[in-house]
Parts: sequence; C-alpha cells; structure tokens
Amino acid sequence: MAKIKHHNFLNTVHEVFSDAKEAGVLHLYAGGSSFSGRKIRVGGKEMYHFGTTGYLGLEQDFRLKEAAKEAIDKYGTQFPLSKSYISNPLYEELESHLMNMYGYPIVITKNSTLGHLGVIPSAVEDNDVIVLDHQVHWSVQNAAKMLKTRSVPIEMIRHNSLEMLEDKINKYRDSKRNIWYMADGIYSMYGDYAPIKALMELSKKYPQLHFYFDDVHGMSWVGKNGTGYVMDQLGDLPENVLLFGTLSKTFGASGAVLACSNSVMYDKIKTFGGPLTFSAQLEPASVAAATASAQIHLSREIYELQNELRNRVDYFNASLEQTELPLIDQNASPVFYIGTGMPKTGYNFVNRLMGEGFYVNLGIFPAVPVKNTGVRITISRHNEKEEIKALVDAMVYHFPKALEETRTNAQRVFHAFKLQPKMEEEPKSWDGLSLETKKSINEVDREEWNRYLGGKGVYDWEGLKFLESVFRKNSKKEHNWAFRYVTIRDGDGQPVLMTFLSVSLWKDDMLALSDVSRSIEEERKSDPYHLSSIVVSMGSLFTEGDHAYWDKSHPMGERAMNLFLEVMEQQERELGAKMTVLRDFPKASKWNNQLQGHGFLRVQMPDSCTVDLKGAPSIEVYINGLSSRNRRHFRKDIQPYMGLVHCTVVSKLTVAQLEQASKLFGAVQSNNLGLNTYSFPNVLFDRMNRSPLWEFIMLYPKDEPDTIAGIMFCYTNMEKVYVPAFVGMDYGALEQYAIYRQLLYRTIERGITLDIPKIDFGMTASFEKRKLGAVIQEKYAYIQTTDNFILELLGVMEGQQ
Repeated sequence: MAKIKHHNFLNTVHEVFSDAKEAGVLHLYAGGSSFSGRKIRVGGKEMYHFGTTGYLGLEQDFRLKEAAKEAIDKYGTQFPLSKSYISNPLYEELESHLMNMYGYPIVITKNSTLGHLGVIPSAVEDNDVIVLDHQVHWSVQNAAKMLKTRSVPIEMIRHNSLEMLEDKINKYRDSKRNIWYMADGIYSMYGDYAPIKALMELSKKYPQLHFYFDDVHGMSWVGKNGTGYVMDQLGDLPENVLLFGTLSKTFGASGAVLACSNSVMYDKIKTFGGPLTFSAQLEPASVAAATASAQIHLSREIYELQNELRNRVDYFNASLEQTELPLIDQNASPVFYIGTGMPKTGYNFVNRLMGEGFYVNLGIFPAVPVKNTGVRITISRHNEKEEIKALVDAMVYHFPKALEETRTNAQRVFHAFKLQPKMEEEPKSWDGLSLETKKSINEVDREEWNRYLGGKGVYDWEGLKFLESVFRKNSKKEHNWAFRYVTIRDGDGQPVLMTFLSVSLWKDDMLALSDVSRSIEEERKSDPYHLSSIVVSMGSLFTEGDHAYWDKSHPMGERAMNLFLEVMEQQERELGAKMTVLRDFPKASKWNNQLQGHGFLRVQMPDSCTVDLKGAPSIEVYINGLSSRNRRHFRKDIQPYMGLVHCTVVSKLTVAQLEQASKLFGAVQSNNLGLNTYSFPNVLFDRMNRSPLWEFIMLYPKDEPDTIAGIMFCYTNMEKVYVPAFVGMDYGALEQYAIYRQLLYRTIERGITLDIPKIDFGMTASFEKRKLGAVIQEKYAYIQTTDNFILELLGVMEGQQ
C-alpha cells in the first residue's frame, strides 16, 4: 500500500555539488603552462597552493620526472597486457623495493579504489562480518557493499567508537569466523587518526578481530621508510591486518600498494583478486617514477623530507594557536580543517581566500555533514613559512567577514562542531524584526493564526489545541511532544514569517526502505528505542501540508528567514535534538536556495494528494467528470464492492467501535513500513471522539454489522478543507471488500455532501488516489543532521535483508 518514492542519494549529492560549483569553489580547472607545486593558477590568477595531497612534494622531484621520461622512451606510454599474464619489465624492481620498505609481501594495484574492489571480496569469507567506521573512505565502503550479494553482514559504528566496535564484536563473536573492522589510518577531511594501539589491544581480547586499514593519507610523511602512520604505530605488521598505502599522493607517482604478512591470504589475493587480475597495469612511466620514489624512501633522505614537512606543520599549528579560528582537530598531520558551519559561509570564505591568492579546498557533503562544511588546508614542503603566516593572517581577517556576510557567527560554527567557543559574542541584532516564541497555541492569537495558517490541514488554531491535548502528559516518551509557535514581525507588527515546530522522538529509518525498517523493527522488539532520535521539525508527524507562512517579497523577508533558521538551531541545541527537519515543500519551493546554503539537504517525501471539489454538486457528477480510464477504474474496482458493505458517518463512536477503530489504525501503522513512525497514544482516539472537529467514515460488511472493516478519521478545517488524516483497515478483508478504495471514494462523497471545496488526502498511496481524481504533487523535506552516521548506516543496510 503506501510505497514511497525514496530519496536518491546521488541526486542530493548532485544538488550540493552544483551549488558549490555555481559558487565557484568546486570543479575548477588549473591553468598555466607549467606547475611547480608551490603555486597554482586558477581563473587566470596565481595562488599559493594549500590544497595538495602531495605533502612531501615528491611529484616535482627531478629524479621521479627523469625516470618517468626515460621509461616512456624505452617502453612506451603503456604496457597493454593484464598483469596476470606478464608484468612490464620495470615491475619486478618496484616490487622488490616496496617489499624492502615494508618488510612484508606486497601487492601493487592500479589505484586504491580498484585495489579495495579486488582485495576486500577476496579477503572476506562468506561467514565473516564487516564493521565500517562511518568515516572510512568511500572507496572502502563501496567495495565492502559488494559483499551484500554474498549475504555478508555489514555493520557501521560511529567514528573511532571502540565501545560500539566492542558491541558489534560481541554481537557476532559466536556466529562469525572473522570480524573485519575497516578504517582509515589518517582521515582525509579533519586529518585525525585511527586509534591503532587501542585497536590492537582490543584484538588481543578478541582474536577474531581483523583489520583493514586504508592509510593513503598517512603515507610517506611519517613512519619508517615512509610506510605511513599505521605502520609507525604498529611497528610490525600482524597477520590480522591488511594495510593499504599509496604510490600516488605523497609518494609522488601512481598506483597503490597492499602489505600483508599472512602468507595464505597473500597468495589468495595475489593469485586472483578481481580487478587486480583483469585491470590494466600501471604505465611504465608510473612504475619508473614509483621506483625512484621508493629509492628515496629507502634512504636517509626520507627522514630529512619528513622533518622539513614537520617544521612547516608545527609552524602552522603554532600560528593557528594564536588565533580564534575554529580548528576542528589539532594534531601532527599535514591536514587541517577550519569549520565554517553553513555551506554558504564556506563558499564565501573560500572565495575570499582565493581572492587573496591562497588556494584551499572546500570540505562539503557527503565527505562531511552539510552543517559541518569547512575549509580543508593541507601543508606541503612546497609551502614556505612566510606564505603560511600570510594565509593565517588572511583567515583571521576574512573569517569574521565571511560570517557577517552570511548572517551567522563564530559561536554557531563552534556549536556545529561540538567545540567550546573561544570567545563570547555579542547577541546579533536583527534590526527591524521582533521574534515571538510561544510554547502553547493558547498563547497565540486565534484570529491571526487562522488568518495566515488556517484552512489548510490539521493545524489551524483549534487543530493545534487538539494536538497539544493529545501529546502531553503521556507515559511513553515517544508520545510526549513539545510545541513551539514562532512569529517574526516587522517594525509595524505585521508577521513576516509564522510557523510551528514540534520536538519529538522519531525513528531514524522513518523514510528508509521497507526492508531496512523491517530489519530494524526486529531489533526494536528488545530495544524499542533502537535507532531513534529527538527531532526538531516544522509541523509534526501528525500533520501534513504547507506549515509556514513566509512573505519572501517583504524587504526583510530574507532576514526573517535567517532569524528563523537560527531559532531552529537554538531549539536543537537546547532540546538535545539530533536532526532538524523542515517539510513539506513543492519541488520549486521559494525556500530552496535559502535552505541549501544554510546546510540543509533536500530529500524527497511521499507525494501529496489533493482533490478539488468545486463545481461538483454530487458524487455522480464528480465521477462522470473523471477521465474515461478513471471511470473504468471506478466501475471495475470500486462499484462492484459497494453493495457488500454498509457505509456510515458518525461524529461519535461507541466504546466498542472506538476499541475496534484503534486496533484497525494500529494494523495500518505497523504494516506501513514505508513511512515508519512510532504509534500514537491511545488517548488520541478518545480525544478525537470527544472533539466536534472530527468525524468517522466506517465500512461494515453487510453480513457482519457489528464489525468495522475500514475507518477513515476525518478532520474539518474551518469549513475549507476536509482532511482524512488517518485510515484503519482489516487487512484480512482488504481485497474482499476493496476497503481502501471504497474509503477513498466515500471520503470524496462526504466532502461533497458537506460542501467543502477541497480534500487534503495527504501523503502515500498516490497511485490509488490519482485514479479517483486526486492531483499529485511532489513533496520534499529539508534535513540537517548533527553528523552523517545515521544516513550512512541506513545506506549500508539497504540490500542486506
């Protein structure tokens, strides 16, 4: 029944990237006829390069370049044969050098992405389990997901959470052979580390624990022979560790390298490893350049290069310590991240720094949460101390200006990253605007509320008073909601923006695929609050429709929007919410540009359905006005069943009817995993029954006059909109009596009888509603999360059931 058009992750990424591209900070082209590494030309301007991943600058070393040119002269631009047949003449020397570097057998791959695709399916057995750190590189996650087809469970834990990892170990230790934890050595955005030594201690406690480390960002600039951060922490490579390094990035050439001390596993991977077997091998120039780099790594020179870089990194750290910039993680890696919070602040800051002659990278979703946008700065040996100092000075000058220009402040940035603000700021002035935030609709003027937000759904003044009575003072926490009524006025006291918020417990999988929710519901049998979060939402889980009035054309319309978003952020912090949701907007919403720049992701909701009853004096006239195809649907799929049931509309149910209605609604809610929410409190139906705003359309089988087969719970909003808010059905009789289709038809019939011009049929089941003349509109929500963990976890779970 109520299937959802699920949000397409790639479409969301496309929107975010397109926004950044339009701002001029992504998908740029370097110019110039040559490249030194110290500077880069962008948009016709020379800039100091603080965006490289070649931290030691070896890509510009003359020895690597000469070796590459000589290899092309001798062997051509490529060696077009699979390495399984024969390797080009330079491979053997490179493999020998890399084995000397690591002290263990190695496998060379075309790049790390293909390497992961080849190694992970070979190393992980069908009776193993994979646990992913949620910040492990996308290429590792993508390769791991291939094993879903072999029914290998894939779990995910929060970043560097050893407690969660141990929970997963205990979950699988009795049922699985090996438990693979996959993580980065150095994480590419914040430059922070995996807790290698603590993980090794954990593996002593749990011998089943194996590790797969992607250390491409830890390569060369640290460790013996430049073998990277993980090897530096390990000293020796245990047999339960597979380690990926890179021959590109800091190594200065191309390709990737796997080190493995387990001889049996090494032979298995080396002999046949998917893309390792069938993909083209490295070009002669790349092999030669990598060999020249390996020779440097095997000499004392590598430590001199590491020390030169360390001096620059230390200098940058020391310079940043003298500032109030939000450095997200201070450590000894050459990767630094300055938080900006909102994407539009990040765009502004990057453009300002580029305008001053400093090229830096933007950190943006999905690499980081949208509200954790920032500037990633990398330090290399190419950078001199004077330009490092100049960059710091430029950031100190432009950071507050970027905040001011995008109507935010440093405290909001620090809060977004869960950091302690370095200084207290004066409260921001919203000249010309006043803010009112009320906790009850009783504190809000009834006439004004209904003028701007009445006549739509179950959220006119009277409807909200009803909701407050239902979702307060209940025994279960999911049944207790907080409400906030927000009004932003101009200097004349006129509303520029009005809306209401609810704060409640949501299931994290509310919009996930049904199979994912079904799996999670099994966990909730023992832990009812598994994967649930407090959410600050525009509107509520009980309501649907245009929940906000916003006068965008007002001279202070944009300022009012910015103030409203700051209010939501404050509510999120004060109430401990994990997510902020604004809903239900049409695809071409006037809110779109504003919300994307403020760190909200747009996701598709179920379609909204409405029926226009104007000009329909009777149900017969209405049906005759449908298309010929829809009239056939009525004659074939609805009309033949109408004689099998008795339909009645009542404003008050008996005790027995009320009990049946509650059970039928519960059946629908538990069956509808496409929109998975917690149940509503039992008091809801009693309050409905007492309220003059609600009535009930019921279907009885003619041979069972005391048994309700289906019921529609309907609300009348200011005599303007008829809202069939919820449905209850006996699934055992669903097809026998065409219950759902009959209820839709009877609802339209009732709306015409009441002379109400519009029916708001709400979300889901749009296919069935369309066949009875409903107008379908795509609806979207905008979400902002404190981190990406839940989004990525649900993505990992898809396809595992």
